[in-house]
Amino acid sequence: MCRNSLKDWLPAIGTNRENFVLKKGQQLFKEGDTVTGIYFVYQGIVKVHKQWENEKDLVLRFAKAGDIVGHLGLGDTSTYPISATAIEPAVVCYVKLDFFESTLNVNHQLTYKLLKFFANELQESEKRMRNLAHMPVKERIAQAMLSLRKQFGLNSGGFIDIELTRQDISSYASVVYETFFKVTQEFTQNNLIELNGKSLKLLNEDALKEISLGRKK
Repeated sequence: MCRNSLKDWLPAIGTNRENFVLKKGQQLFKEGDTVTGIYFVYQGIVKVHKQWENEKDLVLRFAKAGDIVGHLGLGDTSTYPISATAIEPAVVCYVKLDFFESTLNVNHQLTYKLLKFFANELQESEKRMRNLAHMPVKERIAQAMLSLRKQFGLNSGGFIDIELTRQDISSYASVVYETFFKVTQEFTQNNLIELNGKSLKLLNEDALKEISLGRKK
C-alpha cells in the first residue's frame, strides 16, 4: 500500500494504520468473522486456509512480507470466507475497511495493482479447482512442492526457505495426510526430495516437474 500510494497520502496511512504482533499459531481472523479491515504482512509468514469437506483444512496460499491478507472481505459479504493463521512469529499492518476504500479512491496506481492481483489470484483459484477435479494426488503433491520452491526460494542449506509441518504441505496440496505420507515416502526413496523435520529439499526438480505434468509416474 505504501509503495503504490501518492507521497502526500503517506501521512494519512501512518495515522490510520495499526501494527499487530502475532505468535506462531495465532489466528489473525477466522472464517465467519465480521470484516473490519485489510492486513498487510510486514514480517513472517501467514497461511490463508479454509474449511473443506469433512472438516478438512485446505491451505489456499501462504502470505509473506509485502503480501495482502483479508482482501476477500472486500466483496458484498460482511464476513471473511477464509481464515488466516501465523505459521511463524509475524508482524502485520492493519487498516480499517473504510480508510482502505478511501485510499483506493485516491491512489489509482494502488487500485490498478490490486486489480491485477485479483485477476492473478482468480486464475490461480480456477487452476486449483481444476487440479482438485482432474489432477492425480501424486501430481498435486509434486506441483505443491514446486510452487513452494518458486515462492520462497532456498536457504543456505538448499532447503525451501519456509518451515512447514507435513500436515500443512498436504493441506496445500489438497490431499489427505495418509496419502501425502505414502507419496512422500516414495519420493524420498527415489531421491526426489529430502524431508528433515519441517524442512523440505527438492533433490530432482526436473523429475518433479515431469510428475506434475503427468509425464512420469
